Amino acid sequence: MTASSLSGKVALITGSTSGIGAATAKLFNKLGATLVLTGRQTDRLKEVAAECDQESGAKNAKTVIIPADVTSEKDVESLVQKAFDAHKRIDILVNCAGILGRGTIETTTLEQYDHVMNVNMRSIFQLTQLCTPHLIASKGAVVNVSSVNGIRSFPGVLAYNISKAAVDQFTRCVALELAGKGVRVNSVNPGVTVTELHKRGGMDEDAYKAFLEHSKTTHALGRAGEADEVAQVIAFLASDAASFVTGASIPVDGGRHAMCPR
Repeated sequence: MTASSLSGKVALITGSTSGIGAATAKLFNKLGATLVLTGRQTDRLKEVAAECDQESGAKNAKTVIIPADVTSEKDVESLVQKAFDAHKRIDILVNCAGILGRGTIETTTLEQYDHVMNVNMRSIFQLTQLCTPHLIASKGAVVNVSSVNGIRSFPGVLAYNISKAAVDQFTRCVALELAGKGVRVNSVNPGVTVTELHKRGGMDEDAYKAFLEHSKTTHALGRAGEADEVAQVIAFLASDAASFVTGASIPVDGGRHAMCPR
């Protein structure tokens, strides 16, 4: 998979302050896209934007940053309007913002469940819905960041599993609904990827090191993935190189989705 140029494309990327979102922003920038980045941490948004602008120099339009909380309906409405106002078009939407919630059917509270679903699924619904008129106008593309947890079931992260399965179903449904209007919708399903996600989900440093070590046995390729590796597939799906791909959920998980315990 190799992404073609994204030159001339305006890309709105959520969750772009760290991890897969930040890696995607930097790669899109190298491929010539004009970026609109959003996240909750303004300082980190500025850092990522500065790195992109320094890398591209005068090649790309200056990166626009719009701090927002994707669980706030008003923030999302304002985000989409400001993104469109900045460049008068939106060609690519990358729904990357997400959280990991731990808990079982016995321990997950309704509040925890709602929070995970609001961040991981409801925000994607609203963002995609609001961007749809702009994406139809530009014959654009949506890439949703799901997880191997959307394909396979793992104990102890019940709400997270459900949210990612919902993202995959949402991807397929919207792909079919918008195909006739020239908009492609796909998702990527990362396995364990070296980001801050698990630490933010409650793992301390020692537990995270042990988790990455264990990942050598749970992924067929014998290691956890890197954010850049996921970003490459996102870029492919967003580019014209994937012009005949829609409704797909592509594992980027070192083969974890294909494994069964023996």
